[in-house]
Amino acid sequence: MKIGTNIFRQYDIRGIAEQEIDELTAEAIGKAFGTLVLREGCKKAVVGYDNRVSSPILKSALIKGINLTGVDVIDCGTVITPMLYYARILFNTNAGIMVTASHNPPQYNGFKICSTDGGTMYGEGLQKLLKMIEADEFETGEGIVERRDIKEDYIKMITEKVKLGNKKLKVVVDCGNGTASLFAEELFKRMGCEVIPIFCESDPSFPNHFPDPVKANNLKDLKDTVRKNNADLGMGFDGDGDRLGVVDEKGNIIWGDQLMILFWREIMPKHPGSQALVEVKCSQALADEIEKLGGEPIFYKTGHSLIKAKMKEINAVFTGEMSGHMFFADEYYGYDDALYAGARLLRILSGSDKSLSELLSDINKYYSTPEIRVESSDSEKFNQVEKVRRYFKEKQVPMIEVDGVRALFGHGWGLVRASNTGPELIVRCESRTGEGLESIKEEMKKALGVSVLHE
Repeated sequence: MKIGTNIFRQYDIRGIAEQEIDELTAEAIGKAFGTLVLREGCKKAVVGYDNRVSSPILKSALIKGINLTGVDVIDCGTVITPMLYYARILFNTNAGIMVTASHNPPQYNGFKICSTDGGTMYGEGLQKLLKMIEADEFETGEGIVERRDIKEDYIKMITEKVKLGNKKLKVVVDCGNGTASLFAEELFKRMGCEVIPIFCESDPSFPNHFPDPVKANNLKDLKDTVRKNNADLGMGFDGDGDRLGVVDEKGNIIWGDQLMILFWREIMPKHPGSQALVEVKCSQALADEIEKLGGEPIFYKTGHSLIKAKMKEINAVFTGEMSGHMFFADEYYGYDDALYAGARLLRILSGSDKSLSELLSDINKYYSTPEIRVESSDSEKFNQVEKVRRYFKEKQVPMIEVDGVRALFGHGWGLVRASNTGPELIVRCESRTGEGLESIKEEMKKALGVSVLHE
């Protein structure tokens, strides 16, 4: 079968539904996946899907393909991605596929694939599926499908794991009309919070804003509602519920690296001396805090699949990404679950007499840019990163090179890395002072050979 190779990305399979990903494509992916897991000794897989219009059709075709290899399927229905991950534990199988395009526009869809080793398939693993499809190399059999509703199991599991303190919390929840709309409000009410929901009606046209809580424009209504209602905080969730965005009681955005500081303050004393993965885009304030707590910061690559694999390798108890993925392995299962991360944040806040802004008032202060995206091409972006590497090497500037180039200056740093998901470069800069930040931005422009960096 001929299939568009461009839909096989670094972390998932994703494209425009009905054009790049249709029923035949979904069925072929199901056949390849079923063949792969069967050969690895697994005869049962879980499948879930998000609330997009195209998801039920693609899910059915996917399950048909898996069944045609002789692998049985448990259909979990409409769920967030972390619920699909939990279903693997619930039903004692590592194999699974989530039909989702996360926070992408409504016309997109795709597949997040869970491998039999317990991780999320990425890179070469996804290319292996592509080669099987192109070779039409499938096992044959007759699997069955069983429908199971796991909502109650999932909510009960979190409410049993996370108990809040005595302080009653008022929380604004914005699901951006994504799949988390079906679960988040009920979960936090059952945890004992007063919940003010906005855009918590499932609507795959995303009429208010895309469910991407890391983009500041998408948090405007959340910030306004928090301030208007004197809420303790606001939490936003992406389209498939694996990324968390937060605003404090004043409406200030709490970025992913700041959230990690709060979580490490709770976790590190219970796991002293832990190795702590720090995504290369994160603030030096996070590394400072980890060292202050007695941990060992280790800078690492961007990408939820890559981070989960590295966590498993070094037996890490927690880490996260700037994008809002949070991975708890101390009291949880190690995968990224934004609703669970929200529950953990509520536990910290409910057990303190301080507000969220007060809890973060003592962290080291840095001036930083947001993520700056510089247009490039998939063929050229790596050459541009290499150009930047040579530039700083010639100037004898120290670098962290685990993912692109993080050039280290005495007062801050500048990062250039190739995006894993699009034809662009990701740039970010940080310094202890505003003047220092401007000087690093100028240096990064020289290294890149551009006249301006648009924030």
